[in-house]
Amino acid sequence: MSYGVNIINQVRYATIYVDKIFKGSSPGDLSIEQPTKFELVVNMKTAKSLGMTISNSISVRAGKVIE
Repeated sequence: MSYGVNIINQVRYATIYVDKIFKGSSPGDLSIEQPTKFELVVNMKTAKSLGMTISNSISVRAGKVIE
């Protein structure tokens, strides 16, 4: 299992920053933003190979389940 930032969302914010820099903003003047969207990913194949069982309530909450 992994719980972390949504990579696609982070790339979107990075492109906004790059656009502002290309339009003349100084990188030092841009504000720093914290990630706001997180994602739970469960790898069922690895869990089974390790002899672990993942409860149904966790797999339902996961944003992505790898079979």
